[in-house]
Amino acid sequence: MSAPAIVFAVRGAFIQLDHLLKAAGLVASGGAAHAEVDLGRVKVDGQVETRKRAKLRPGQRIAYGGRTVELTALDRAADPVA
Repeated sequence: MSAPAIVFAVRGAFIQLDHLLKAAGLVASGGAAHAEVDLGRVKVDGQVETRKRAKLRPGQRIAYGGRTVELTALDRAADPVA
């Protein structure tokens, strides 16, 4: 049985792929994120992504290490920091 998707709310218009992998807790560091992208282990919308700093937007799906991350827009009304 696969793990449930991680739903990740994007602040602003986009998040960089390397930042997302770290923020979602899928890798321990930015360097590890870069290495995993370089090795072709990360997919965005079903395609291998080779750009470490690819701009990802709400609605996209990222697959890595048997996990899936679904990007959503941040609900500004519910965000006390916004």
